[in-house]
Amino acid sequence: MPTSSRRRFLASALSLSPLARAQAEKPIRGIFPIMSTPFTESKAVDFEDLAREVEFLDQCGVHGMVWPQLASEYTTLTKPERRRGMEVIAKAAKGRRPVLVLGVQGPNAAAALEYLEHAESLAPDALIAIPPTDAASAEDYRQYYRALGAATRRPLFVQTTGGARGIIPDVEMLVEVAREFPHLGHVKEEAEPVIPRMKTLASHWPVIRRVFSGGAGRGLLYERRLGLDGTMPGAPYSDVYVAVWDAWEAGRRAQAGEIFGKLLRMINLDQVVPGARPYIMKKRGVFKAAVSRRQPVDLTPEAIAEIDFHFEALKPYLKGWTVSARAG
Repeated sequence: MPTSSRRRFLASALSLSPLARAQAEKPIRGIFPIMSTPFTESKAVDFEDLAREVEFLDQCGVHGMVWPQLASEYTTLTKPERRRGMEVIAKAAKGRRPVLVLGVQGPNAAAALEYLEHAESLAPDALIAIPPTDAASAEDYRQYYRALGAATRRPLFVQTTGGARGIIPDVEMLVEVAREFPHLGHVKEEAEPVIPRMKTLASHWPVIRRVFSGGAGRGLLYERRLGLDGTMPGAPYSDVYVAVWDAWEAGRRAQAGEIFGKLLRMINLDQVVPGARPYIMKKRGVFKAAVSRRQPVDLTPEAIAEIDFHFEALKPYLKGWTVSARAG
């Protein structure tokens, strides 16, 4: 079949499939938090809390949820932990409104295809893949995503950072891959210069179907002004991101800015006080422990007081749980 005919066939088949109809009911747009991975005090994965996090995010009103990615500490997880985590989340997410996006990245295409095969068995709404860390060139990135694109029909987000050091996929390559595999026309853009790259990607619609940001959603209001599609921030303040999104969508731009200003204080604090995120997930009653495999979480009384001070300003916008949730 000629290449152009094959592309038309793939696009037509995708648009008519039951999968595509289900996706139409769950738009890939909005606030898609990267789920945190909960750990016990002994640093084992707490799968009970991982399922609980799905319920928490649903109550926060998020439009989607994503696991595992860099903010999930995925590089510290074993293959059995990642596979079981996918299973736990897929079961907990079944029948819920948010789009479920499972991360299938690996150091190379062979490893990623193993995760993709397992993810496919769980029927998520979409997939995401960080670039391969074993790559030696941008061409290796291209072949990696082509392999994934050939192995699934689900929407698959191509992330532009987190792969081999010093290699950033150019926009032209992303567009070319999306032309060949239309379901790869979803991009999580984090490479600098982020906003110009996002605008260029968006100019290639409908080949590029969705353009999301990362970076803790720091550019959310600017991205909304540009008409971009969503962001993938961290999980602890998910309901506040939703409040910003909803206010903007309703035309309440001043309110969106006011809420976002308070949220930016917490986003900044994540950088200033390492361990703020797991502390908030415990404070809100989602996780039993504030533990990370990536870094010690040993907050001083002064650090806790600083986190609590800024978090207080977010309380009017919280839909998810608070510290009292586990007592109930």
